[in-house]
Amino acid sequence: MTRQNGRTERPLAKGEPLSIRRGTALSAAAIIIMLNPASTGAVRAESPVGVPDKSFPESITSTSDGTLYVGSFNLGGVTKVSSGGKAEQFVKPGAGDSRSTLGVLADEKSGTLYVCSNDISGFGVAGPNDVKGSWLKTFDLKSGAPKGSFALSDPKSLCNDIAVGSDGTAYVTDSFTPIVYSLKPGGTALATFVTDPQLAPAKDGVGLDGIAIGADGNLYVTTYIPAKLFRVALKDGKAGAVTELKSSHPLDHADAFRAHGNGFLLIEGSGKLDKVTVTGDDAKIETIKDGLTEPVSVTQVGDIGWIAEGKLSYIIGDNKEKDPGPFTLKPVALPK
Repeated sequence: MTRQNGRTERPLAKGEPLSIRRGTALSAAAIIIMLNPASTGAVRAESPVGVPDKSFPESITSTSDGTLYVGSFNLGGVTKVSSGGKAEQFVKPGAGDSRSTLGVLADEKSGTLYVCSNDISGFGVAGPNDVKGSWLKTFDLKSGAPKGSFALSDPKSLCNDIAVGSDGTAYVTDSFTPIVYSLKPGGTALATFVTDPQLAPAKDGVGLDGIAIGADGNLYVTTYIPAKLFRVALKDGKAGAVTELKSSHPLDHADAFRAHGNGFLLIEGSGKLDKVTVTGDDAKIETIKDGLTEPVSVTQVGDIGWIAEGKLSYIIGDNKEKDPGPFTLKPVALPK
């Protein structure tokens, strides 16, 4: 066993493919929860939103009306909660041959909910069916009906998170290969947008994770273990140089990444929500909120950041035999 920031990562079992190696803290883009359809009360800035036991979150997204979308890492599917507090099953577990849900992203312009679907049975998480592989799934943002299904090409792939450019192109991170995929509007298959040795997972590490489009029009990504930030030059739909950014202080499990004003919001799996400001090749890291419990993702609604705490160590790590306690989506006031 090796220790990663207080968490234990088991060694690979004999014959176990590297693709299922992720340790106690799956990122991402990290873990999703199905919200309680019976929950009541408005989604208010000052009130956390409860989620049911035994359903672990990895990613959260939202629309401009304040609706939150969160999926289930272990159960599959996506549930939405309106700004008024009404929760309902939006994408049923297993819909469109989806399996365990990691990254989710709502794109209002195209009316699409993007979902990273993965077979994570290698972690001991069965999911709702036996569909193999790693997939980007698309669903109608109004009805939740399946729209499309796009396989990640490498058998070791793990679809982690998604960003959408101004031209409607979707970009997808693969945690187990050094590849960022792209899907153009109307496309029928994922294409390799960029691959670079700098983005490759380290031995016993986890590679690409969070992804966002910066105000400068370039693509930015995180790697989870070791935790790093990178800029991928983006011009006329093509990838340019990949540059590692110099963080103002070391990062710990760099996870979800979302655009925020002229900068970014960053989740550190060690327990932080950060503000990131990029100047040249330097990234200034300022902590907005510390003391979170294994956070996995954030989404912005107005001046509030909603944070999902995945508590993944309670399903795939050291704490599997322990009670994770209640799950909530936590509101945090964001800097102007």
